[in-house]
Amino acid sequence: MSTYVPFEWSEAGTTVWITRGGKLVTVVGGADARRLLARLGASDESDQALLQRATGNYKRGNER
Repeated sequence: MSTYVPFEWSEAGTTVWITRGGKLVTVVGGADARRLLARLGASDESDQALLQRATGNYKRGNER
């Protein structure tokens, strides 16, 4: 049985650090970070979807 571990994020200026399970997954900076920050905060579900997309860790529909 797997347990879902949510993504977490923190920001400093125009840099967003995305972590999961206490480990750094990716760093988003510049214009991409500004766009991401503008969209974060609506709800936990939408935040998780945005963070998954930013890290490339999301289902594309073709996994088995």
